[in-house]
Amino acid sequence: MTAVLPSRPARERPVGGRLIDQFEFGLDAPICLTWELTYACNLACVHCLSSSGRRDPRELSTAEAEAVIDELQRMQVFYVNVGGGEPTVRPDFWHLLDYAIGHDVGVKFSTNGIKLDKARAQQLARTDYVDVQISLDGATAEVNDAVRGTGSFATATRALSNLAEAGMRDFKVSVVVTRENAGQLDEFRALTDSYGAQLRITRFRPSGRGADVWDRLHPTQAQQRDLYQWLLANGDQVLTGDSFFHLSALGEALPGLNLCGAGRVVCLIDPVGDVYACPFAIHENFLAGNVRSEGGFQRVWQHSELFADLRNPQTGGACTKCQHFDSCRGGCMAAKFFTGLPLDGPDPECVQGYGETALAARDLALAPPKSHLDHSHSGPVRGQPTLLGMPALPPAKACDESPLAGLDLR
Repeated sequence: MTAVLPSRPARERPVGGRLIDQFEFGLDAPICLTWELTYACNLACVHCLSSSGRRDPRELSTAEAEAVIDELQRMQVFYVNVGGGEPTVRPDFWHLLDYAIGHDVGVKFSTNGIKLDKARAQQLARTDYVDVQISLDGATAEVNDAVRGTGSFATATRALSNLAEAGMRDFKVSVVVTRENAGQLDEFRALTDSYGAQLRITRFRPSGRGADVWDRLHPTQAQQRDLYQWLLANGDQVLTGDSFFHLSALGEALPGLNLCGAGRVVCLIDPVGDVYACPFAIHENFLAGNVRSEGGFQRVWQHSELFADLRNPQTGGACTKCQHFDSCRGGCMAAKFFTGLPLDGPDPECVQGYGETALAARDLALAPPKSHLDHSHSGPVRGQPTLLGMPALPPAKACDESPLAGLDLR
């Protein structure tokens, strides 16, 4: 593990006080964690935080995934956020879903909807302790498909129709807020309401392929202020997953913890079992260990040097001297790292303007960090219709262009 934070003296966990102060020092087990089951994906979204596309042949087997679920049950992890890639293209996805629920681990999974036909929608509607999020990044096909690929809006809305028709309750529409769709929040809300679903919006981070388009797609300062006002007015009915705690520096705190939970209350398990501090920080600097190692996930969570460092609250740096620090806590670790800013400095989208100043002062000779992993399609996938299908011939290699390459579907 490479040190990513400045050296700072250890502090004692407070006794009593605010819940956020307790969470800042970490928990014995994560409240929830993100688990990317596969890097395989039928789409090639321009902002994909994990640079997904091709399957990694090293991904955890069914038996290994079951063992991780057993461990999460013993640790009393409440639920997992399952993603990818596109998790439903794993042939054992539905088995692992049932296995997790049968072992007292709830599942919330994100999908582009490609596999959610009427039969699967009916199955999900009959299943307890499962939550489904359909990804949309535009309230219209024109805006969405420019980011997610031709035909993806139709695929997603067909899945939403199937879930609504099956009587599924509390399913979500998940939106990454960009410069192109920030003005569509009311339209997203209306679209979501039309299916009897709930809207969930998240922040666009410069992670994975998102780093390549962040400069032109992240919301402007004016859009950030409008978003803040919209969340104040609608936040009780809209989920955010604490994505926008950096906006709290504008005044009134938004609903939620308003805390970076990386390595404290959340983390990521990737398809090959690597454990990262944050779902948005897939980089070797934030790699804490692997579930295949001795002691498994529990040892990584409870004894990782990186996680211990992250659980030591920030006491120095430029942000701690700001009058708004208690509101925004310095912003998003991943957003800072992947734009080349110091982790104890301001968020690149700091609403007080300090992020813009820090970005302008960067040494332009030093390229911002990039993830060491990239499973992006190398063929002509982006912007093309991308319905899944079996390859006509056996793939030449396990990491072929087909998301299903190398998998036994019998």
